[in-house]
Amino acid sequence: MGTESAPRRGFWAAGLANLALGVPAVVPLYLLWWVATEYLPMDCHTTADLADPGLGNCDFHTLDHAPVVMFLLVVTGVLLLGTVLVVDAVLPAKERRPVWLRSAALIPVPFGMLLALATFATH
Repeated sequence: MGTESAPRRGFWAAGLANLALGVPAVVPLYLLWWVATEYLPMDCHTTADLADPGLGNCDFHTLDHAPVVMFLLVVTGVLLLGTVLVVDAVLPAKERRPVWLRSAALIPVPFGMLLALATFATH
């Protein structure tokens, strides 16, 4: 009876732990979303480009915030990757490691839910 529940308990523990990691992962995922949707689509990438009349998709505030956002993205991303490495690869026993690594796919679920809620709230 104890051997039947051990794999199931390991699956649930791995899933819940990775969902819990997804909560602080909202920060780097949002920053990555901002870079992909706000900064990269712009025609200009320096403040000198703002004076060019041929460029239409330029926003000073986005250019102003970009260095800070990218710095925070790197810092929080490295912290998240380190935490995921420790929680999913180092701490689990060798025989349970594949379950933990597969459940790492649950990490972006909280961000996806927040993004869906924000999208539905604005429409």
